Amino acid sequence: MLKLTRPEGNLPGDLNVSRRALGGLFFAGYAAAAVSASAEPIVTSLDGLIAEMAMIPAGDRDIPAYVARPNARGRFPVVVVVSEVFGIHEYIRDVCRRLAKLGYVAIATDYFARHGDPAPLTDFAAIRGIVASVTDAELMNDINATVAWVGAQPFADRKKMVVTGFCWGGAAVWLACSRYRHFRCGVAWYGRLTRPADGQFLSEPEREWPLELAGYLKAPVLGLYAGRDQGIPVTDVELMNARLREFGKAGARIIVYPDAQHGFHADYRASYDMDAAQDGWRKMIDYFAANGVRGKRF
Repeated sequence: MLKLTRPEGNLPGDLNVSRRALGGLFFAGYAAAAVSASAEPIVTSLDGLIAEMAMIPAGDRDIPAYVARPNARGRFPVVVVVSEVFGIHEYIRDVCRRLAKLGYVAIATDYFARHGDPAPLTDFAAIRGIVASVTDAELMNDINATVAWVGAQPFADRKKMVVTGFCWGGAAVWLACSRYRHFRCGVAWYGRLTRPADGQFLSEPEREWPLELAGYLKAPVLGLYAGRDQGIPVTDVELMNARLREFGKAGARIIVYPDAQHGFHADYRASYDMDAAQDGWRKMIDYFAANGVRGKRF
């Protein structure tokens, strides 16, 4: 089985899997490079929901987004979902449906749309090439465009908006909450906090990283991290928590699940840890509610 061991995808030597083995690992709609043959992914019913694709005007072009929401009248609080390195595949869509079941509008935009689709790829070098092509400015522009689009919809309560993201998207949560006041809070799942030591992946010389921006947070962020993450040292997490305390960022903190691995919430991967995933999910929903964004009954 394949195991994603780092925020930006595996490096040569992390895996030793034959092409023949890959054939038995692919679930339709899931990221081919990380899906486990033994996985039993959560599948959320569309009963009571509306799920559809939308096109988000983002300046130079329109970019696609997956939107799941209650099939009911009224305005619902919004969760912006930022994907992992594999883009908008079935796991991310199901996360949106899970949030919709709880009374949120959940929107996951394809931030890689200009550069390619990483979901069907098995070559991590190719995946990293697509992901690294998304500049910091482009990502922030597209998050702004997503917020503007969803906030203008008649089913969305634009005054109650939060953001969550996984892996690559976890880092994006920290960045967005340090630059904009769109969100009441954010929840970052195992997003990189500092520049990769090997210089690969999103390595723009001028790019800022969450640890550098801790003092600029405009909304509190809850980090959900793994003690056995090969790409995010525990020392980075400890330093980030210290910075948050130093700058008096009340309510912002990182929780570490000591026995979990990177990607512990991703139920289609070998790294999935049900106990940590379920506890993290509860903490995320409670954090949203504590910051004034509770799912609306329908």
